[in-house]
Amino acid sequence: MTQVLDTPQKLATNTSTPAERTACRKALLHWIAVHSLGIATALFFVLPFVFVVLTSLMNDQQALTRDLTPNTWEWGNYVKVFETPGFLTWWKNTLLYAGLGTVLTVVSSVPVAYALAKFRFRGRTLSLMLVISMMMLPPQVVIIPMYLFWAKQLDLSGTLWPLIIPMAFGDAFSIFLLRQFLLTIPNEYLDAAKVDGCGELRTLIRVVLPMARPGIAAVALFQFFYAWNDYFGPQIYASENPAAWTLSYGLESFKGAHHTDWNLTMAATVLVMAPVIVVFFFAQKAFVEGVTLTGVKG
Repeated sequence: MTQVLDTPQKLATNTSTPAERTACRKALLHWIAVHSLGIATALFFVLPFVFVVLTSLMNDQQALTRDLTPNTWEWGNYVKVFETPGFLTWWKNTLLYAGLGTVLTVVSSVPVAYALAKFRFRGRTLSLMLVISMMMLPPQVVIIPMYLFWAKQLDLSGTLWPLIIPMAFGDAFSIFLLRQFLLTIPNEYLDAAKVDGCGELRTLIRVVLPMARPGIAAVALFQFFYAWNDYFGPQIYASENPAAWTLSYGLESFKGAHHTDWNLTMAATVLVMAPVIVVFFFAQKAFVEGVTLTGVKG
């Protein structure tokens, strides 16, 4: 970087040799090329979101036209979205599904991941292979028997409980991610806790959990984002009952109810995306740290 910053001075004074000036030009061009690629990549992800926000603030006639900015800023579109019948109910259902599901997944996955990472028992490798194999199994493969079980045997169709209850029994991806993170915690900490008289449960709560906060945060965010954006599950189990719809599924019906009101559809889309963006903005440090450290030790 110092070489790049000194380039204009050297070229201006002409005190450097031709070889040095050539090297400086190459370094400067390299810096421009690298940052241009980064800027282009950032615009690739940001511009669609900007388009959605600007369209949500247009009127009915201007939406999806050649105009890039609103002629009049229609902030009332967001008020109309909230006044849409059922929209607040979809919010509550989504918060219940994502919030409770995330808590159940973390609580049920941590003990399993701890056992696979720190315990030595017969069949541990086989258990880990079973967890990995469950990650490779597409949910569409088992959806028919699962639907028959929840709908016919337990009569829970038209609710979100068939999606929430299974999270209390762990999640394969969360278990694997937490197991990889717990492997990075030195066993000396656990041995010291046991010497002080801590049992396995107390060691897990007092020692392991505080040190595993980044990994737990990453798992919680993954699960929260999955549940918040889940469309397939609510479509299967809750489609027959509008009172149990989530935002992702209700948004599709919202667009169907407003075929030409793309400004309202975009406003609803912004309201659906906003909580996820806010959560990730405040938790991105823990999320990145948790994901990064999971691959340190295998």
